[in-house]
Amino acid sequence: MEIIGAIVIGFIVGLIARALMPGKQSLGFIMTTVLGVAGSLVGTYLGQAVGLYDNFSEAGWIGSIVGAMILLFVFGLISKK
Repeated sequence: MEIIGAIVIGFIVGLIARALMPGKQSLGFIMTTVLGVAGSLVGTYLGQAVGLYDNFSEAGWIGSIVGAMILLFVFGLISKK
């Protein structure tokens, strides 16, 4: 059941990150979900590196969204033609 919750939360985080980033992102349902889940992981890692979270803490909503926005920015740089 936790995996389904992570997927749903990842999708919501991905949607919020896409809405906050300027420009057009052509990502589908699955890529938006992957973006949100990976953004949560990046947010957790950055929060631990800066000292905002302890070693066993997950990133909050804001950290997850910031992580997803960072990944979306990097994705835009890589996929730019």
